[in-house]
Amino acid sequence: MNWKVLKTEEDYNKASNRLMDIFDATEGTPEVEELELLMVLIKDYDDKHYVLPQLNPLEAIKYKMEERGIKAKDLEQLIGSKGHVSSILSGRKEITLKVALKLKNYFQLPAEIFLPTLGMS
Repeated sequence: MNWKVLKTEEDYNKASNRLMDIFDATEGTPEVEELELLMVLIKDYDDKHYVLPQLNPLEAIKYKMEERGIKAKDLEQLIGSKGHVSSILSGRKEITLKVALKLKNYFQLPAEIFLPTLGMS
């Protein structure tokens, strides 16, 4: 099929269904190129038609801490002293790129959560 910019919900649904059909395409096949194109078209449609709520990085970190039963003191060896951890979790200190990377990896959070915090939005 010759794919074009997705303009309707019907186009979007067709593209999404096709993407799922060829999701496990073998590298080097025409389906892989189609898959890559569909991913771009679907993302473009999503960006234009769906507004995702901005997730607060501190809320995400606290949620993950609660989920895993982690206390603030458990983050000290990861990001610094008790005071530093406390300042970050209370919002008094900004999350630096270095700390964001550590937290992203430790909690397996998407990097996008930290982008507004780092002034990269």
